[in-house]
Amino acid sequence: MAILVTGAAGFVALNVVEHLLTAGRDVIGLDRIPLPKRAVRDFAGLPGHLTMIGGSILSDADLSRALTMVPVEAVIHCAVITAGAHRETADPNSIVAVNIQGAVATLVAAGRRGVKRFIYPSSGAVYGASAATVDLMDEDTLRPAPVNLYGLTKFAAESIMPRVAETQGVALSVARLGVVYGPWEYATGVRDTLSPMLQTLDLAASGTEAVLGPPWRGDYTLSRDIAAGLVALADQPSTPRTIYNLATGRGTTAEDWCRALETRLPDFRWRRAADDEAGNVESHAGFDRGAMDIAKITADTSYRPAFDLDSAAEHWLAWRQKT
Repeated sequence: MAILVTGAAGFVALNVVEHLLTAGRDVIGLDRIPLPKRAVRDFAGLPGHLTMIGGSILSDADLSRALTMVPVEAVIHCAVITAGAHRETADPNSIVAVNIQGAVATLVAAGRRGVKRFIYPSSGAVYGASAATVDLMDEDTLRPAPVNLYGLTKFAAESIMPRVAETQGVALSVARLGVVYGPWEYATGVRDTLSPMLQTLDLAASGTEAVLGPPWRGDYTLSRDIAAGLVALADQPSTPRTIYNLATGRGTTAEDWCRALETRLPDFRWRRAADDEAGNVESHAGFDRGAMDIAKITADTSYRPAFDLDSAAEHWLAWRQKT
């Protein structure tokens, strides 16, 4: 049986697809945009089998095609608009349609076609302002207080979907992701908030000094770990809870990342911006956030984060050199 990955050409989804294919799994990918050329090349050499379908989660016909080509055992729903401030002002309707209506429509379509497992990647953005008050974000005790439309739509979807899953007979798991960075990160056209890690790597590649704004702390998590966690949830027939944090359990900063880079890139230059100076690396945070408590997902699944910033820098640099 196959696993359907929606938004399959997007950042997180590409890591999920690659993880599954590496394990020899059958994958159906649904996206309105094609895979990057490198993904087409790299995935062709993996033992699993990928079938890509061009289409949208807002189309009943496209969802039906994706869910009926072969038997589907689980859906990992990665389709999302990761909206920044400009997009939420210019096009809030699309953000709400994809992030809420699209998620619910995909869940309903899966349930009506006998799919028993549905994994919904949410976001640590649902904690919002509450994350500024704690050192460790716990799923049960920290009250969500999203501060932007992206976080609000994620919280709305994860609030609605458990009831929909119950009515459709689908086992649902929601994974609140840390701040994701790593292989396959790129500007997809629906991802506005590129990680400070990618920004600094691109500056390093161009020989430009990285000038950091405030070193906001967050639970920065390599995309490889995120994929491993989502697949670990999908492989559980059921879990004793619905909502899990999926991250590293550690708080780090863009400055920590730059220190990891400078030991590996002798020509890389970085500094913190002066008080009256605009930086060229955007953290998108605005405040320090606590680390995310991952005790529950590690207790209930096989997930264990494999990368800290140093090993992540080593891995990502090696991956980029193969381009």
